[in-house]
Amino acid sequence: MPSRVTSPAGLAALLLLLAVLIALPLLIGERPFELRMATVILLFAIMGQGWNVLGGYAGQVSIGHGLYFGLGAYTAVLLAVRLDLSPWIGLLAGTLFPAFCAVLVGIPCFRLRGHYFVIATLVVAESVFQIFTVWEWVGSAVGIEMPVKSEGWANFQFHRDKTPYYYIALAMLVLVTAGKWWLHRSRLGFILRAIRDEEEAVRSLGFSPQFYKSVAMAISGGILGAAGVFHAQYVLFVDPFSVLGLHISVLVALFAIMGGVGTLAGPILGAAILVPMSEYSRVYLSGSGRNVDLLIYGALIMLIAVYRPDGLMGLWQRVNPFRRQSVPVRKG
Repeated sequence: MPSRVTSPAGLAALLLLLAVLIALPLLIGERPFELRMATVILLFAIMGQGWNVLGGYAGQVSIGHGLYFGLGAYTAVLLAVRLDLSPWIGLLAGTLFPAFCAVLVGIPCFRLRGHYFVIATLVVAESVFQIFTVWEWVGSAVGIEMPVKSEGWANFQFHRDKTPYYYIALAMLVLVTAGKWWLHRSRLGFILRAIRDEEEAVRSLGFSPQFYKSVAMAISGGILGAAGVFHAQYVLFVDPFSVLGLHISVLVALFAIMGGVGTLAGPILGAAILVPMSEYSRVYLSGSGRNVDLLIYGALIMLIAVYRPDGLMGLWQRVNPFRRQSVPVRKG
């Protein structure tokens, strides 16, 4: 029996959504605020997908994933500033280096479980943040600027029209989502979900939970690192507060949890709802609007935790009129 994703109706819905996203810049027109918001939604959706590999499939909840986002951003900027390397080499390095660092972080942290693991990831991320705020070689708290070059795909910089950034983010999201779809159906995905549900049973079957969790950590950290590189190329500036701050880690986890942990579309749905909520509250409410954002986020988390722990995707699967109904089996 085909899955919902690969059924004709599901495939048609995905193709329609992709067509809408491709045409979205044309629909937005000359409105840079909306184009920027759409790009940020795609960026956070990528990050949420990366977090979901570890938190959703392997069941290892991290509140320190902003670390890998920041490491990817800093890697790209430092390679451009110190060595004048191509930004596309920076993208490759900014993906691999955070993945490697994620494995190193996982070696001691995976010895811990539950809230101890959560606290450990938070401590590691906050420690790196504090180091970068005083490390002069990386710009310390002042930050460091990406060299401004002529715009074009070769330099990964677009100054007058930001539309190419949107399409790059969209391509990255499609690639990451396709990879997650493959992971969900692969042997690795089955083992990760088994570790999430019953780690001791997986160990008794001869598999090493430490190894497979490290693989998930590397994939997750690499995706966050690539998102960090994109952010650095988009704003042409990095500093510890904007790419290594605790709020990055919290938002990444929140988008995935809000949309649905362990689901394919959950992080995308979470980003599509929460990013506009944040942006419009910042614009239309007094001050920065951030305090209002946090109040709204907190209320949503409580509602989701109490009434719908499986996120908005769980709610959709419940009310979806096209969901498959199980057929009762008669006995006798």
